[in-house]
Amino acid sequence: MSDRRTQTPPVGTPVSPPTGGVRRIRLPQKLRNLELWLLIFACLINASAIVLVQLGALGTIDTQLVLLGAGLSLLVFGLHVAMRFVARDADPFLLPIATVLNGLGIAMIYRIDIAEGDAGWDSAAVRQIAWSAIAIVCAIGAMLLIRNHRVLFRYTYVAGFFAIVLLLLPLVPGLGREVGGARVWIGIGDFASFQPGEIAKIALAVFFAGYLVRNRDSLSMVGKSFLGMRFPRARDLGPLIVVWALSMAVIVFQHDLGTALLYFGLFLVMLYVATSRVSWVVLGLVLFVGGALVASQTLDYVGARFANWLDPFSPERFDQEFGGSYQLVQGLFGLAHGGLIGTGLGEGRPDLTPVPQSDYIIASLGEELGLAGVFAILSLYVLFVARGFRIGFAGQDDFGKLLGVGLAFTLALQVFIVVGGVMRVIPLTGLTTPFLAAGGSSLVANWIIVALLLRLSDTIRNHPRLVVDA
Repeated sequence: MSDRRTQTPPVGTPVSPPTGGVRRIRLPQKLRNLELWLLIFACLINASAIVLVQLGALGTIDTQLVLLGAGLSLLVFGLHVAMRFVARDADPFLLPIATVLNGLGIAMIYRIDIAEGDAGWDSAAVRQIAWSAIAIVCAIGAMLLIRNHRVLFRYTYVAGFFAIVLLLLPLVPGLGREVGGARVWIGIGDFASFQPGEIAKIALAVFFAGYLVRNRDSLSMVGKSFLGMRFPRARDLGPLIVVWALSMAVIVFQHDLGTALLYFGLFLVMLYVATSRVSWVVLGLVLFVGGALVASQTLDYVGARFANWLDPFSPERFDQEFGGSYQLVQGLFGLAHGGLIGTGLGEGRPDLTPVPQSDYIIASLGEELGLAGVFAILSLYVLFVARGFRIGFAGQDDFGKLLGVGLAFTLALQVFIVVGGVMRVIPLTGLTTPFLAAGGSSLVANWIIVALLLRLSDTIRNHPRLVVDA
């Protein structure tokens, strides 16, 4: 007769360590209650930001925009309620962080509308609220439609084909729109333009994750050692070359350096996570830097970006009518004017910088919130990305791990590209700051990323062999 004390408990039974600190499983209602309180705090911050903008810029309070913001908050709480039924174990921090970033962006866009004398019902802030509502509804739909992230693994190549179609749409005659020198928009007649590349980055993350899971062995185990690193065989370089060529094509045909860097950086990081080989990163960086340098010497668009970055204060670059450094320098002056604590919401001059509500919204926020405000915003991004990485690395299946890391890194790289360009760390590109900048396609894509990360975190917590604290 066997001794019951030595029997192994059934699979799926969470077991606490026999000695030392006992890890407790967080109850689903505790996670959702924590999220609820954080959401209430986030909505109060957003409402306060709009009121402070009105008091600072107008000296009075207009309740119409506050009510529109309240309606948007109801949608956010609707997503929270949906999660109580379909994703009870999801991460409690992602939704409040996205909410407060989205709200701060709306408040600053409204501030810029007031400065430009366009704060009516057709203003950019009202359009941003409308797009935010659409984005949150899409996030709710994604949560209800995708009950398990592993379903996406079946559609790996469908996602890749869908991403390529989205990337080609702006090149279709009569459908593509050129804005600011970049051909990355589509529009039909007088309908609002949409940037399909924002949705393509999600499809590419799904495709990269599925492809790398299927081909990880050949990409990670074979090769020759050189300088302490194992480099892949020439025949295994195909995926890297294809994605590099796709990124270069985006630069050549769509004049969008930032999007090319985003796509290639996403693949490179996911490739490294899948294979743990530094040699892939080295090869990828050599390819992209070399391609960017060649493009800077042969393409006027890329060359102007590099020239503005290297010497923005020269009179020739600053006074140039098109493609000069005027926007970059004005953004730097705005950040400098904000100082440590800023001029205060509604008290700055963000309208002096061209296109402040999209490309340069971080400079507008930096002027009125100061270095402290920018640090707080960047800290929110860091926390969001850290939670995304934590979700990815805690996953038991390789596809979920790669997808979670890829989605989180997409947002991290986008923030670095935009903020780095505004602060002159790297050449300026045309990407939008996630959740903050004006742009419907960016909002829809980023809120879907939030929904997918929430679904991933819920699936991981429900895994029978995983015990994770919040």
